Amino acid sequence: MTTESGTRTAGAPPTRAGRFVLASRPLLGWRTVDILTVAFLGVAIGIAMWGWGILYNGPLTALGFTFRPAMGLFVGMWFMAGVVGGLVVRRPGAALACEVVAALASMLPGTEWGATVLIAGVLQGLGAELGFAIFRYRSWGVVAAVTAGALSAPLEWLYEIYAYFPDWSTQWQLVYLVMMVISGVVIAGLGGLALVRALARTGALDAFPPGQERREAHAV
Repeated sequence: MTTESGTRTAGAPPTRAGRFVLASRPLLGWRTVDILTVAFLGVAIGIAMWGWGILYNGPLTALGFTFRPAMGLFVGMWFMAGVVGGLVVRRPGAALACEVVAALASMLPGTEWGATVLIAGVLQGLGAELGFAIFRYRSWGVVAAVTAGALSAPLEWLYEIYAYFPDWSTQWQLVYLVMMVISGVVIAGLGGLALVRALARTGALDAFPPGQERREAHAV
């Protein structure tokens, strides 16, 4: 293998850029930069989630007033931290940790949901974590991203049906789940992957596998 310093290590092939892409194998040990990045991403996305909550409780709620399950189409923003954290850091627990940090960051300024935001963050993060675990933390493309986004929904759905919508008909509850999954796929999955790739293009992720993969892909 050829390390970033240019030293060749036996037993591993070099990449075109002379660097080994860490994402080619599961990453287990956490670095300090991984912990700091999960915290930074979680806080940044959490602030965006807090703002999204204001929009959700205003114009978006008005749009979906006549058919309440349609509001599930807009919940994917709250799933994004887990998907982005997992795609960037690529270690077991990164998706869950990033989602929980984001939930805390969005809760502190104050929301109508109060401390239950943290419960939602744990449930959503566990779903995203499962999405990456299904691929044994080896796949980080579109399929893995949309799977993590989609699986962020079911546990949260169970909690919301119990806590907020027990009076809905079974049909409405199931439609709400479908809407949540679609939102998770589109907003959290595809949107989260697009965000990670955009950050990689800026060089902000050079210390992480997405940045290393981009350097390799553009190597001469």
